[in-house]
Amino acid sequence: MYREDTIAAIATPGSGSGIGVIRISGENAIEVADKIFQPKNRNKRLPEQPTYTIHYGNIVDGDKLLDEVIVLLMRGPHSYTAEDTVEIDCHGGTFVMRKILELVIRNGARPAEPGEFTKRAFLNGRIDLSQAEAVMDVIEAKNNYALQSSLGQLKGSLLEMIREMREKILYEIAYIESALDDPEHISLDGYPVELGEKVDNLLKIAGDLLKSSQNGRVLREGIRTVIVGKPNAGKSSLMNVLVGSNRAIVTDMAGTTRDILEEEIQLKGLNLNIVDTAGIRKTDDPVEKIGVERAKKAMLDADLILYVVDSSADLDENDEEIISFLQDQNAIILLNKADLPSALTVEKMQERLQKPTVSISAREETGMDELSDLIEHMFLSGEISFNDQVYLTNMRHQAAMEQVQSSLMKVKESISLGMPEDFFSIDLMDAYEALGSIIGESVGEDLVNEIFSKFCMGK
Repeated sequence: MYREDTIAAIATPGSGSGIGVIRISGENAIEVADKIFQPKNRNKRLPEQPTYTIHYGNIVDGDKLLDEVIVLLMRGPHSYTAEDTVEIDCHGGTFVMRKILELVIRNGARPAEPGEFTKRAFLNGRIDLSQAEAVMDVIEAKNNYALQSSLGQLKGSLLEMIREMREKILYEIAYIESALDDPEHISLDGYPVELGEKVDNLLKIAGDLLKSSQNGRVLREGIRTVIVGKPNAGKSSLMNVLVGSNRAIVTDMAGTTRDILEEEIQLKGLNLNIVDTAGIRKTDDPVEKIGVERAKKAMLDADLILYVVDSSADLDENDEEIISFLQDQNAIILLNKADLPSALTVEKMQERLQKPTVSISAREETGMDELSDLIEHMFLSGEISFNDQVYLTNMRHQAAMEQVQSSLMKVKESISLGMPEDFFSIDLMDAYEALGSIIGESVGEDLVNEIFSKFCMGK
């Protein structure tokens, strides 16, 4: 799993930029850098310099000058990888970065695998697995909410909670095993009731974390938002307003949109993955019929449905079909064409379908602020807090927490059935192991390799 050698990679994007960084980590990192770095002060060799120092000079290949650079020296264990680490800050041209990396490799390093620097930080005990995964979440964060959540996890908010749960479970396992080994001195009289109360507390924590996973997924991936309505209700016009460009074709001809269109936008700091669908109506056109079926399927998979209604006309059978789909869905009714004489009111629509309703005009671009505020309230409820709230944003963590919940429920079931205490230990240990898999204290090599293979090369 862990090779004790020296690795190197370009840590900045491969495209041209003002500054490029070549990162070197491992037992011989400083010696490798020393072979190719010529400081302005010829008497200052890198191996003789203290940690957390910066050095100005040139990268040379024999007598050939490659670039003018700054070298950062960080000795282990107080570095990102907990190993000796050197970072070469050079000019950010792709050619010069590649030439310096080739030189580093010729002088004793090997190319790093994807995520190998962070993997070494994990294997060397500087961070746990949840923090390692948070590193990539920080890199991939699409909005401020996602960034703050990932930074909280990176600081160890999830680690602290998981460790506390594991400590409580381990105490109970140890108590049961001790009582079974030494029944004369340790009594289990009344213990099942006491254990049941403690398991209830643990189940509450697990349940709260699982409830947070919905918000966590929204923060990480964005809100799957589907725009639906009958033809010519103004769906494509709304799509264009939200996107800020003429992404969808708009005409007066019904059935112009025949397939789904997808765009990603940011609204109130949240990411919306917006899907514009074909107008839902009865049709004999085989192509349009496929579009309608796709629209219906998209509705079933949506986090949020924006139901666009032509407020200048009464509801018809096509609207009624859509309404039947929306009863159990997160939906917002948008009464479009507020710039025209109205046949429908907000009050009438809310009576017909008990969903939040906003009057808008896609043509005039009015009502968008109210829509944004409503979406923010629906998904964040104004209660999001990154100081003390932990969110499960990772599907692997969610699956593990579901296993924790299942194992703890089995403990409760064993207590209610009056089972022997050693049955409690088995399921408590399963919960303990599942929690350990989140922070990397009980995971196999294959899973670790899979997780870090998804990282970028220089991280």
